[in-house]
Amino acid sequence: MTTFDKREEGFEKQFAHDEELRFKANARRNKLFGHWAAEKLGLAGAEAETYAKTVVMAAFEEAGDDGVFRKVRTDFQAKGLALSDHQIRRTMDELMDQAVAQIKASG
Repeated sequence: MTTFDKREEGFEKQFAHDEELRFKANARRNKLFGHWAAEKLGLAGAEAETYAKTVVMAAFEEAGDDGVFRKVRTDFQAKGLALSDHQIRRTMDELMDQAVAQIKASG
């Protein structure tokens, strides 16, 4: 194996590792976001946990953050909660920072 091949293999492993961390951070952020939204919706306990899971699953229905955002935005509107898109997206960003910190601390 040449030096170039070894370097390429190293980059591929790093890319796979980074993608795995990104997936874990997104999943954790979505769960945290689901719990935050559940609290805003007045849910607690098992209902809050179930709701958080539906938020996580919304990420698989639509690529990127749009599915998660749309799920929560729709639920807030249905309950008459007046949070702006900016407030919701800012919370998503803050929770992503928290999720990344938790992932780094655990691994």
